[in-house]
Amino acid sequence: MPANLPPTYLEAERRYREARTVEEKIAALEEMFAIIPKHKGTDKMQADIKRRISRHKEEAQKKTGAAKQKNMFSIDREGAAQVIVIGPPNSGKSSLITALTNAQPEIAPFPHTTHKPTPGMAPFENVQFQLVDTPPMTTGYVDPLMVDLVRRADITVILLDITADLIAQHEDILSLLASFRIFPEGFPVPDTTKRPVFSKKVIIAVNKVDRTEQEDDFQSFLELTELCLPAVPLSILNGKNLDTFLRKIYDLSGIIRVYAKNPGREPDLDEPFVIPRDSTLEELAGRIHKDFLQKLKFARIWGRTVHDGQMVQRDYVMQDGDIVEIHL
Repeated sequence: MPANLPPTYLEAERRYREARTVEEKIAALEEMFAIIPKHKGTDKMQADIKRRISRHKEEAQKKTGAAKQKNMFSIDREGAAQVIVIGPPNSGKSSLITALTNAQPEIAPFPHTTHKPTPGMAPFENVQFQLVDTPPMTTGYVDPLMVDLVRRADITVILLDITADLIAQHEDILSLLASFRIFPEGFPVPDTTKRPVFSKKVIIAVNKVDRTEQEDDFQSFLELTELCLPAVPLSILNGKNLDTFLRKIYDLSGIIRVYAKNPGREPDLDEPFVIPRDSTLEELAGRIHKDFLQKLKFARIWGRTVHDGQMVQRDYVMQDGDIVEIHL
């Protein structure tokens, strides 16, 4: 029986042959095994792939005695959320990072300037988000380690170029993500997907919307794609909508800011506690200090949904902007 291997399998096999690290080889082999048609004609090939995966994993385990060196795609998370900026070549990812953060990635008027991820911290009001510039994603090749970086991030920004074919860019990036089992939250997952999937918070940002007529092009893009994801038109050249972009990141991050105060004193509104949305007073107390969790009696709250100084108990759900006075 013929194997009838699809092109995506052959592409994964090519990446396996060209892989330089054990991790890259394992990632390529696992993708090959997920893609290969499952029938009698491929039984031996499936068994061979499993053997190679097992062999490479044993090889990787032998290195545990030595200190593990981080690869360039290992970016430690900082700030309120880690936000990965991905997109096709020359869409302006590095320019966006430069405009919003303290990072200085290399920028050039030609594609494929960025070869490794570059993180930077973007301030928004009194919190900061970590934005990470990344190499371009193309249908030809995506580094497996970059795929892992996208999977780990809190939010994914897909940056598109309005001067190119918007719909094609949009479809290509979503298709690439789907090939690695990465789907925007709420998107349907194909029935043929057998392995676990990664559901991610996604924002669509469209760059180079520098002129009024390009704003009309952006609206047409939204209508034609029936886009159900948060989207924002940007002009990095003119600095347009950069604050709106950061606001969308904040809204999607699932965090709130609350402020602690001591009795008889004013709160420090420059140093909020950043906690997950729907956190309770009890959970906040545990984050402030582990002893607070045991000793907490009640708290007084100043906020939009309570009377000033209202007494609340452990199960009170904290709201964005709450000022809390904890009593032990």
